[in-house]
Amino acid sequence: MFRGSPATLWRRLGLLLALGAAPLQAEVLTLDPARSSADFEIRAMWMFDVGGRFGEVTGEVDFDRQARSLTVRAQIDVRGVEMRRDSYEEWVKSDEFFHAERHPHIVFQSEPFPLATLDLGGDIVGSLSLRGVTRSMRFRLRPTACPGAAALECPVIADGSLQRSDFGMRTRRATLADKVRLHLSVVAKKAVQP
Repeated sequence: MFRGSPATLWRRLGLLLALGAAPLQAEVLTLDPARSSADFEIRAMWMFDVGGRFGEVTGEVDFDRQARSLTVRAQIDVRGVEMRRDSYEEWVKSDEFFHAERHPHIVFQSEPFPLATLDLGGDIVGSLSLRGVTRSMRFRLRPTACPGAAALECPVIADGSLQRSDFGMRTRRATLADKVRLHLSVVAKKAVQP
């Protein structure tokens, strides 16, 4: 505890700030689109899975060092979907499914979650915007292979699922399941300083 007059306390506080004892600032990282990916899969005819890979994954990670927490915002390009057949790609990009022309991106915004979730695995909760509809979403993170803050430099794997009917995709219910599984693998890198 500091002792002395108020003026002495203010001088000491000023000295501490000048020496760099100020609270740590949040660090902003970006998702590396070259090393990040997002896939989807849906059960068709109740017998086999049909899936594909979305286009570029971009976004930011806010790392609050003081609170040891993270917040993620990821944007997934729907227009770049790749599948085994061109006809499938055209169909999932159409207004019947993702409606890529009108809604070119899927956006996930997380709530803050502890840095320890990267080490141990666990749930992250946030909101997912798809086809102009926003719903609550939960992803399950797998434990990373890199310990501590280094986990931010390793691939972070997350799995989740949504009901397509919640986002206005209600056609072909006799042949397509309502549940769509999502799989993300993202790698963060330090943002380029101006």
